[in-house]
Amino acid sequence: MSTSTSTDRQRLAALRRAYQGLEPRVIAGEPWPLAEAFGVEPEASWGPREVLAHVAEMLPFWLGELDRVVLGGEDVVPFGRGQDDPMRIGLIERERTLPLTVLFSRVDTGFRDWELRLATLSASDLERRGQHPTRGEMRVADLAEPFCLGHAESHVTQLETILADAGR
Repeated sequence: MSTSTSTDRQRLAALRRAYQGLEPRVIAGEPWPLAEAFGVEPEASWGPREVLAHVAEMLPFWLGELDRVVLGGEDVVPFGRGQDDPMRIGLIERERTLPLTVLFSRVDTGFRDWELRLATLSASDLERRGQHPTRGEMRVADLAEPFCLGHAESHVTQLETILADAGR
């Protein structure tokens, strides 16, 4: 296991704790309205339901993309999606209506799965390369930061801001 993977796993554990800490506060704020615009349009505005639906769908998506690259062998494997991906937007639309406890459970499972998977990656796995449509060629060792860690951390901040703005 590389040092970066060890650090990534520590950050994943911290993210799990952060979302677990947010859960009672977000649930206490119910009912949260559903956003009218939640895609990539300039007027899009997400509430807790859209944020959680997105985090719940993005964690397994990007873990699957990591595995796509790892299992691609020595080839540079195409992976990823853009923000305007219709499947991404459709999943957010559908999942945001689930009970908040279900969304938080899915987020927690997503972080757990990332922790477990990172623990199994070999040095050669970490060096495998994929080709992202906008970021270009990337090593497996560099995928967790933009697609899981930093991304999920930004949504913690987003949820904290939403709660503060709502006085919760």
